[in-house]
Amino acid sequence: MQETIEKTVAEVSRVLLGKDRQVRLALCALFSRGHLLIEDMPGMGKTTLSHALAQALGLEFSRVQFTSDMLPGDILGVSVFDQNEKSFSFHPGPIFTEVLLADEINRTTPKTQSALLEAMAERQVTIDGVTRALPTEFFVIATQNPITQAGTFPLPESQLDRFLMRLEIGYPDRAAERQMLAGGGGAERVEALQPCVSREALREILSATQRVSTSDLLLDYVQRLTEYSRRAPEFSHGLSPRGALALVTSAKSWAYMEGRSHVVPEDVQAVLAAVVSHRLRGMNEYSGDGRALAQRMLSQVDVFA
Repeated sequence: MQETIEKTVAEVSRVLLGKDRQVRLALCALFSRGHLLIEDMPGMGKTTLSHALAQALGLEFSRVQFTSDMLPGDILGVSVFDQNEKSFSFHPGPIFTEVLLADEINRTTPKTQSALLEAMAERQVTIDGVTRALPTEFFVIATQNPITQAGTFPLPESQLDRFLMRLEIGYPDRAAERQMLAGGGGAERVEALQPCVSREALREILSATQRVSTSDLLLDYVQRLTEYSRRAPEFSHGLSPRGALALVTSAKSWAYMEGRSHVVPEDVQAVLAAVVSHRLRGMNEYSGDGRALAQRMLSQVDVFA
């Protein structure tokens, strides 16, 4: 399967140039059955990454552009009365897909943002008292612009915690940007990407990542990281049990992507910042800087006690 994973990374990297690590982390989030939040300035490739992942994995893709006047029904769907049948029929919304791009999620109101919570946590949607299942591969990629920009509604902590990982794309290096400028826009190139993973192979990967083992020493390391975030004075609050579990789950998927059947400390370190940076709040000079807090955890906690 590692050959298939590497082929998928290479395929997505054809349109998102110079961002191999971000592509790998996005795949890791999907293989962990989690959801992904991408935060960056407009025009940095957030939508390109989302669409390219779906295309390379052969998954159904839907994009919803969030705006301030959007309602929950615009995402979930609505029941419409049929005059001929004298009954209501349900018209599913764009959430009934495999990969959902919630574009600029923080430009809509908290009421509409919360419409995603049940789907993300339980892979189902309840409307008018009827529960409807979502696909096994259901994966939300939400993008948001920095909260310093006009017209944004910050995601509450409870909703941020629903995302397994948060990424930043960042500016491309000079060589990658030159290649992009010379090659033109990426929309047509995304459509030309070829699926690299069959549906059966993807489901095998989703199952195999859960079978990756963790030793007692590895779990001791994760617990020391978690406990440090809860007691150190630079943290206003520490990592929750759900956050600690997300760290272990992500490390398992990263280990599998690296060709290992067991997790090593380097796997935890590779995913730590993406998993915890949106879950932590700091004090004083660390206020609001989750990535600095993640690096603080790594530098202050020994791998072995």
